[in-house]
Amino acid sequence: MDLTPAQVIVFATPVFLGLIALEFGIGWARGRRDYRWADAMNSIGLGMLSQLVGLFTRVFNLGIYTWVYQHAALFELSAQSLWVWLFALLGYDFCYYWLHRGGHRVALLWAAHSVHHQSEDFNLSTALRQTSSGFLFGWLFYLPLALLGVPPLVFGVVALIDLLYQFWVHTELVGKLGWFDRWFCSPSNHRVHHAVNPQYLDKNYGGILIIWDRLFGTFAEEEERCVYGTVKPLRSWDPLWANGIGYVEIAKAWRAARGWGGRLAALLAPPGWQPGGAMPQVDLQRPRFDPPLAGARLALALLLFVGAMAATLALLWWAASLAPLPLAAASAAVVGLLWACGRACQPGSAHP
Repeated sequence: MDLTPAQVIVFATPVFLGLIALEFGIGWARGRRDYRWADAMNSIGLGMLSQLVGLFTRVFNLGIYTWVYQHAALFELSAQSLWVWLFALLGYDFCYYWLHRGGHRVALLWAAHSVHHQSEDFNLSTALRQTSSGFLFGWLFYLPLALLGVPPLVFGVVALIDLLYQFWVHTELVGKLGWFDRWFCSPSNHRVHHAVNPQYLDKNYGGILIIWDRLFGTFAEEEERCVYGTVKPLRSWDPLWANGIGYVEIAKAWRAARGWGGRLAALLAPPGWQPGGAMPQVDLQRPRFDPPLAGARLALALLLFVGAMAATLALLWWAASLAPLPLAAASAAVVGLLWACGRACQPGSAHP
């Protein structure tokens, strides 16, 4: 049975949810409160939105890669060779490091990647919190693998391996792991990456291997308690605003900039850049965004969330057999459910 990438996600979803439930249960037994309903639904919902968008943007992911491979590959590597798979996985992880690093140091890339960092909690649901606009520029970083002759099939599989590996490192329940932390991305290393503590900012970009950070000077050891989120908190459960706020900030900086040098900086400078050089400072004592959610509003949010998840899984499974227009209409309806779920969690204004 040949499965599409979207169908693989359908099969993986019960595993993800089961591990989230297990983490929640272990944390509860230990007296921890690592989960909040609104935050977890928002993170998982953003993952659903990302998967739906992915149904329409494959040309930016595997499509462009395949075209470059077919027309510009310098070598012919065989998918039958084990060393090709190992080389591809290592090469993918290396390219991912530079994409990830660019995602934190270039405003236009951060506008997409920031979605993954907006949660002020750190648990397995955070791993599912993915951007819906990463397809715009992310493909550029993997073209060297196409030029070197890594077959599209191999590229697609190692990309999935690299992504799935990173799920388990989004937890506070696993402490330091000794020698493993020195070589691999681990929960301790990745907690640092998600933290806004000044000494942790822009550190530990590795996907599977942490050796890239050690080689290129971006490694930081976990020492003090991590504070999560973004330097400028999102303070919203609206999934559309979560994906759009980064581009809104760029537009504001563009309008405020003088000359083409300033406008170019608005696109390419580190996140938070403003004309005049002022950079935002983080308050490590800030309270988490946590509007009260209980009773009828919680029940409504859960109903909308479960409906959106069921519809998303159905669309992912049957997407290949649906015509573009019905698929787009159904996807838009699911987006509406996710938006309504966010509004149920946060009555009043959908965003600041």
